[in-house]
Amino acid sequence: MTAWIDAATPLLLDWRLAGAVLATAIAGIMRGYSGFGTAVILAPVYSLLWGPRAGIPVMLLMELVVSVQLLPGAIKDADRRVVLPLGGAAAVATPLGAWILLSADGESLRRFIGGFVLVFGLLLMSGWRYHGSRPLPLNLAVGTAAGLLKGATGMSGPPVILYLLAGLEEAKRHRANLILFFATIAVISVFPPLFGGLIDLPVLVRLAVLLPVMALSVPIGARLFRVVPDRLYRPFAMAVLLVAGGLALFG
Repeated sequence: MTAWIDAATPLLLDWRLAGAVLATAIAGIMRGYSGFGTAVILAPVYSLLWGPRAGIPVMLLMELVVSVQLLPGAIKDADRRVVLPLGGAAAVATPLGAWILLSADGESLRRFIGGFVLVFGLLLMSGWRYHGSRPLPLNLAVGTAAGLLKGATGMSGPPVILYLLAGLEEAKRHRANLILFFATIAVISVFPPLFGGLIDLPVLVRLAVLLPVMALSVPIGARLFRVVPDRLYRPFAMAVLLVAGGLALFG
């Protein structure tokens, strides 16, 4: 026990952990409000602070807990006909994408994550969405792309968010669809870094600090969903994405 405390103390006193706490609180509020936001904020920020192979496993473990937290209230409102094929294809493709996380150069991967989040944020700001139909083959293709991204970068959301937010459904249905999708792949995404040896003592120490922050922030965001108009929330969310992506790309 003493050896564990000695090893954990420098991690707890690291200034980067304070930055991670702030980012985690913002991501938790966004996730509770909109159904997404965890990975697209935390993947670039954690990668900047600790590197992708050290930061992404922390985010994946938190994503698992958050998905379990939000899922019960979303199942009844989600369009399972569309979301379950998306999630199934993503779950199959996630281990393939994880090979990139385990083998790619950390600096290059961090900059890719930052650039990808920047592009995603700009697309959301532009208002562009996919406006076609959602046949099963396309659901499987989008899900596969999302799974590859999930394994490699911890972010499955961008292609699925742009795809699912295209419909005419109300915000409640959009939010439920995203929550159900993320829940379907949350478990499988943890196994590649676990078997690849990336979930070590530093990851567990950081998770022990950041998980309570996330657990407290998500319900706050869920409550804000009932009272804060989307027109006020969206500019804030877009600004957060652009800052997070810019930091990872140019930091």
